[in-house]
Amino acid sequence: MKMIDLRSDTVTRPSEAMRAAMAVAEVGDDVYGEDPTVNRLEELAAGMVGTEAALFAASGTQSNLLALMAHCQRGDEYIVGQQAHTYKYEGGGAAVLGSIQPQPLDFEPDGTLALERIAGAIKPDDVHFARTTLVCLENTHNGLALPLAYMEQVAPYCRERRLRLHLDGARVFNAAIKQQVPVTAITRHFDSISVCLSKGLGAPVGSVLCGSQNLIARARRWRKVLGGGMRQAGILAAGGTYALQNNIERLAEDHRHAALLAEGLRRLPDLQIDHGPAQTNMVFVALAPRLAVVLPRFLKERNILVSGGQRLRLVTHLDIERPDIDTVIQAFTEYFACCGIYCTC
Repeated sequence: MKMIDLRSDTVTRPSEAMRAAMAVAEVGDDVYGEDPTVNRLEELAAGMVGTEAALFAASGTQSNLLALMAHCQRGDEYIVGQQAHTYKYEGGGAAVLGSIQPQPLDFEPDGTLALERIAGAIKPDDVHFARTTLVCLENTHNGLALPLAYMEQVAPYCRERRLRLHLDGARVFNAAIKQQVPVTAITRHFDSISVCLSKGLGAPVGSVLCGSQNLIARARRWRKVLGGGMRQAGILAAGGTYALQNNIERLAEDHRHAALLAEGLRRLPDLQIDHGPAQTNMVFVALAPRLAVVLPRFLKERNILVSGGQRLRLVTHLDIERPDIDTVIQAFTEYFACCGIYCTC
């Protein structure tokens, strides 16, 4: 029986067509710049997001860290969301390995950083303080596509204050598809963009960091220092190329599935569902503490995997099909019909 895995869109597996492209990939030594498939992926990614250059990295964590270290010097500071991936979920790499100080701020409900909060966090030009150098945003954040109007405001705001702007765009193509705009309508505002290939786009591994020629040259050096210089990496890059060429438009299907899932779960009593108009491929369910332990176990017995916690995150992706949504809704319905919100069975 099929396992329906809603824990994340990182669990996707390469399709047979993607595997075939990887199997026949032409390779060379990428550290020498001689892997033609890696070079093609970097050229493709840069062209798609509208930057001069791009760099293939092993992960989104690595590509974000490369951006921070390429933008900032030791003792510099970056402004970032308190719940942002680059701050909370990447092992403190900027501080540990880059000697770069984070200045976390609370996100607004729509996933933005308020301009007045940014203004209040910028340090004076004084020897007592770290140098505020960079602002990091995230799109999507918790599945929310950031408002286009906000990016029109924040980019010139940062330029006026000589702050560079980095986008953790792990799911930036989700945002573009949701808002029905070219991805460059989003990426054009940023000095660097990290794009994940191994989430909704379905590649088995990798991210690309996109930016200017100079920025990517600095990032390439830091990639080597951090042990990210891969050799015949074209086998991996071929999967990323296939993903960019074939798996972007279909993200709309994931968004539709998430909306259908939210609609079905809203029919159940006592469940609080968070899935607003700006949401892409995630549904959040607020659970009582006891239910947060029991419900995932109940679902797993029915071959449905979900993350634990009192704010349950259900993520749709290319391995989730339309009938799977009905199966998940039915499993939730069975639990509450049989047991109720406070059941511990």
